[in-house]
Amino acid sequence: MMTKAHVTGADLRGASRLAVDAAIGLTHLVETLHHNILRTPGVLGEATQQPAQGITGLVYKSIRGVTRLVGSGIEAVLARFALLFANPGVTSPEREIVLGALNGVLGDHLRASANPLAIPMQFRRNGIAFDATPESIAAAIPEATGKIVLLVHGLCMSDLQWRRKGHDHGAALGATGEFTPVYLRYNSGLHVSENGRELAAQLEALLSAWPLPVDELVIVAHSMGGLVARSACHYAGVAGYRWRAHLRKMFFLGTPHHGAPLERGGHWIDVVLDASPYTTAFARLGKMRSAGITDLRHGSMLDEDWQRHDRFAREHREPATLPLPAGVACYAIAAAIAKKGGPLTEQVLGDGLVPLASALGQNEDPARRLAFPKERQWIGYGMHHLDLLDRHEVFTRLRGWL
Repeated sequence: MMTKAHVTGADLRGASRLAVDAAIGLTHLVETLHHNILRTPGVLGEATQQPAQGITGLVYKSIRGVTRLVGSGIEAVLARFALLFANPGVTSPEREIVLGALNGVLGDHLRASANPLAIPMQFRRNGIAFDATPESIAAAIPEATGKIVLLVHGLCMSDLQWRRKGHDHGAALGATGEFTPVYLRYNSGLHVSENGRELAAQLEALLSAWPLPVDELVIVAHSMGGLVARSACHYAGVAGYRWRAHLRKMFFLGTPHHGAPLERGGHWIDVVLDASPYTTAFARLGKMRSAGITDLRHGSMLDEDWQRHDRFAREHREPATLPLPAGVACYAIAAAIAKKGGPLTEQVLGDGLVPLASALGQNEDPARRLAFPKERQWIGYGMHHLDLLDRHEVFTRLRGWL
């Protein structure tokens, strides 16, 4: 039996590269702090992000140069030992979970720096990726049917985390013999629109290669996964992809359709730290968070929400309005930590991460309100955000609607 690796040679190279990036970033932060203090501006004076000059600037430049040199040497040595580690295609669930979390927080940086820790988008079964070819699909899913249910995970998670406390919505639906579950794995640190466009293209390839005629495609999405799925529907329409005609139903589990307050809180911390030249360097720490995370501020799903804009800008910008996909029956499943009762606790706390109004697509602006019929909405009381993945009541509702 092949051993599943907790750490691969590529992981060590990626971690080494990330450590070098962190050291260089920390040097930039200290340099900015040092330079602003030397300028002795007022507490609310104008900050500068310019590098230090003279001998001070030379010192910081030398530190960065030496760090890069040492990092290159370490990576070259690690590359020689890569073959000593287990097959990177057969890895442990623990590694997958760590990679999912790391990509959620820093995924855009990992991809931009060509770090081997960056996750590519893949269709998977039992944690193993398969290609969108008839041969690969037949080998990975010998029991394929004409009804596909695609499961799209949320921020900082992986396809393996659909299994929680012994339950997996996809596997349970597959056990009926009617639906064939397919799991998506993706870099949740990228912009939602980037993942949406790529998912649209990959679904076109998957359905084109499916070994049987596809009667029905259903998407079950948790949290950010719902935004990615809605974005994919939009870009499929733009590209004229044929898979959209097979999409019958979409289920959104705790999806922040109108954003999440935790990211808005992080944004205001950036604003406060950036207000003084003595703290502006520390604002860089908050700005390390990924594009995927900042997209959750207001539920951004399209390129125009972030292209040619500073995602850390102070001004409030509503994302482009995107209705639910036409011709698709859409269902909203939300959770509330509180027991059924006061609207204040329900709306403010929500499931601990996503307010009820956001999960149900409700908005004060009628133009932004999502058209979930009452009979396609359900609230699970006494549940947290992750409880939507394993609670029996949630699966019963899913199965009933299907």
